[in-house]
Amino acid sequence: MCAHVLIAEDNAKQADIVRRYLESDGHTSTIVHDGLLALDAVRSVPPDLLLLDLTLPGLDGLEVCRRLRGDKPELPVLMLTARADEADLLRGLDLGADDYMTKPYSPHELRARVRALLRRGARTRTVRRVGAIEVDEERREVSVGGVRVPCTRDEFEILLAMAAEPGRVFTRAQLLERTGGYGRDSTHRAIDVHVMNLRRKIEADPRRPCYLVTVFAVGYKLAAGAS
Repeated sequence: MCAHVLIAEDNAKQADIVRRYLESDGHTSTIVHDGLLALDAVRSVPPDLLLLDLTLPGLDGLEVCRRLRGDKPELPVLMLTARADEADLLRGLDLGADDYMTKPYSPHELRARVRALLRRGARTRTVRRVGAIEVDEERREVSVGGVRVPCTRDEFEILLAMAAEPGRVFTRAQLLERTGGYGRDSTHRAIDVHVMNLRRKIEADPRRPCYLVTVFAVGYKLAAGAS
């Protein structure tokens, strides 16, 4: 499987070597050189895997891992370190790293470890794809054509329900139930408002939707993008 990998490594030459290893397996990558930038990169465009050097400036790899585990518990993390101290390695695993490698390491082993972590992550994540739309249930994220789209809680629940059964026509009552609307004194009109807002976010032309399609006198369905 091809993935996007964030490489957090303060040594530019070493980071470029790792990038080339990954590209040989069809992956794409982003490189950052300090811990604060690593946190920002993960939170703005979450990668499929983080390669995390232990000795980063700003925030070291251990602190980066600790902070990430609070809001990104599902992100696979492979620590890369020149430290041979067993206590540091065990602390990294205790803080949530999934695996580690000590430098210098074999490029073949690195690629194998990356493949193993990506397979493990793929088994635990549910990403529903309908055309260019991706709805990541575990991360509670929506993207269109690879670009993140911010959604409210109710908007996400509506899109998640529809993405699970693309092409199925949902009534407003069914969508209202998915958002828990009855318990919050919502009305069917609330669903129309949520759909209108979603169209502004995911459609190229909200006035002529090709994803969130109205089915006259019934409700809405999520199509694959063909108008």
